[in-house]
Amino acid sequence: MSPERINPAELSPPKGFSHAVAAAGSRLVFLAGQTALDSEGTVVGETLPEQFERALVNLLTALAAAGGAPADLARVTVYAVDVPAYRDCAAELGRIWRRLAGRDYPAMAVIGVVRLWDDQAMVELDGVAVLP
Repeated sequence: MSPERINPAELSPPKGFSHAVAAAGSRLVFLAGQTALDSEGTVVGETLPEQFERALVNLLTALAAAGGAPADLARVTVYAVDVPAYRDCAAELGRIWRRLAGRDYPAMAVIGVVRLWDDQAMVELDGVAVLP
């Protein structure tokens, strides 16, 4: 059973997230924060969209290794060092999300942070998935 996306009409229309996600399954997968690190441990990507794409690919790679798929994501948190820049790129980031993860959005939050572990990192994603 895939997570159920719940978006009450009483709340503002969600764009790029779901207000609530109900999930029942046999396995929870907690996904560690992923940045734009390549397989050698180097941050790649000069722009926020490039780094977001790599971080999302890394998150989805970890999820797939655990036996999950993007539709199994119940919660994703995005940590951004520049929230105004993130908002400015929102349309492009949405296109990247849909291309890689589809249109089944998890419950999400974007949190502004002073910096991430790697000085060059602009964005980090972590998440929780519920596998059937």
